[in-house]
Amino acid sequence: METTIAPSKYLKIHPNDNVLVALANLAKGSVAANGGSAITLQQDVPAKHKFFINDMKEGDEIYMYGVLVGKAQHSIPKGGLMTTSNTKHASGHYEYRHVDYKWTKPDVSKFANRTFNGYVRSDGRVGTANYWLFIPTVFCENRNLDVIREALWNTLGYGVTGKYKQLTEAILEAYEKGENIDTITLDPVVKKSGHSPFKNVDGIKFLNHQGGCGGTRQDAATLSALLAAYADHPNVGGVTMLSLGCQNMQVQDFLNDLKKRNPSFDKPLYIFEQQSSQSEEDLISDAIKKTFHGLQQINKIERQPASLSKLCIGVKCGGSDGFSGISANPAVGYTADLLVGLGGQVLLAEFPELCGAEQNLVDRCTSEATAKKFINLMQIYNKQAESVGSGFHMNPSPGNIKDGLITDAIKSTGAARKGGTSPVVDVLDYTEPVKKAGLSLVCTPGNDVEATTGKAASGATLILFTTGLGTPTGNPAAPTIKISTNTALAIRMKDIIDIDTGAVIRGEKTIEQMGEEILEYCIKAASGEIIPKAVQLAQDDFIPWKRGVSL
Repeated sequence: METTIAPSKYLKIHPNDNVLVALANLAKGSVAANGGSAITLQQDVPAKHKFFINDMKEGDEIYMYGVLVGKAQHSIPKGGLMTTSNTKHASGHYEYRHVDYKWTKPDVSKFANRTFNGYVRSDGRVGTANYWLFIPTVFCENRNLDVIREALWNTLGYGVTGKYKQLTEAILEAYEKGENIDTITLDPVVKKSGHSPFKNVDGIKFLNHQGGCGGTRQDAATLSALLAAYADHPNVGGVTMLSLGCQNMQVQDFLNDLKKRNPSFDKPLYIFEQQSSQSEEDLISDAIKKTFHGLQQINKIERQPASLSKLCIGVKCGGSDGFSGISANPAVGYTADLLVGLGGQVLLAEFPELCGAEQNLVDRCTSEATAKKFINLMQIYNKQAESVGSGFHMNPSPGNIKDGLITDAIKSTGAARKGGTSPVVDVLDYTEPVKKAGLSLVCTPGNDVEATTGKAASGATLILFTTGLGTPTGNPAAPTIKISTNTALAIRMKDIIDIDTGAVIRGEKTIEQMGEEILEYCIKAASGEIIPKAVQLAQDDFIPWKRGVSL
């Protein structure tokens, strides 16, 4: 006897789609309905995967989110499961069409008079944190940064590795006594770390990297602009820079980029060059002493109320699954629309993950110049990938595919929903600073760390990071808030997930309700009332993009 599938167990995202998405595991032979048509499943369809609503012939176009996302590679029966063998990536042509895009902003009355408590900088920008940065001009100085990190981090109460040190000490003690070390767990041995003496300094961050010398001069120039962007970031109170001396990326290059970016830069900045120092000991000792003076200086800055229009939120996804474009991403997109409606700034990046969503974004651009800049950056980027035998179509990872993201266009059109529906006011190349209120596109790879690194460089003071599979990515300058697409992940990886949007999949909350909850969380995180898990775990990932092919 045929089993009828409850309508709450599958979803048609857009009226023009010719696939349905399974919201739960569906059995072969069970029947779904689409309008007046009955669809008998030809195979088991796992949750997050798609099945066809009609018979498909070889070459037939496949639509999801209302856009072209693939083509059938051979005949597929109605009710057949979408797989990598029967579906290949395809996306539509895009161009500037002089569209007069109309946007109705959401009701923001609930947040109209709200504020957050941030750190107001001399140029009027407002940080959600007050960090001290240690920056090397070149990878040769990474070891010295590691030595300073070991000396300062836990001593000043900012470290999280102390608990593992205590665990190791307990294991060593048990080993020396001949006891079973497998019985020792983390919880009983962990003591609360001491509070920092600098109550208004939220952390000390270290931007270790592998650049600055070797490679191309263009790589060094890009790195210089990136490091200047981080020094100038609203969440940064001061900077200690270590330089070797002979590297491609010279200190003066950094200073020139910093002045170009912000002629009125007035934060404490201490620069130490090893080849001009008497010894490594002198270099490190002087850097630590001078940094203490700087910490005392920025500790005098206190949080004060600021309008929500002063928030700049970057939106990112990683470890995506088949629910990303249905729950977490559109919920974040509604948060983005709320913030834009309040006069704030939103940054949508990951250009390889906008493949298939280009025409919608082009049509939303507020000027022809903005649209053509986006088109140009996208085309140059894709040609670079194709020149080495790759392309945007090769972006989905094995984990993405396993959990329902069969083509790049499916992944990308779902990923683009993080940006909401507001007009695109600007397009920024890598490291360009955000200047305008509203939604801006930022050219970065889809790679989680390279993307968050670039998003913070453009000025994101918080990052909303959605994930369906789980990822430990964070950023040293922008507190990163992890949002799960499904409740199973939120339970399994509760140590890294801040917000669960699984209620959207179950039909218990609307996208709008979830979006408002996310904004409420952002206000608390921006005020220091909540510390996101990525910050608690010191997930301070930083990878400069060399502008080569990275998807």
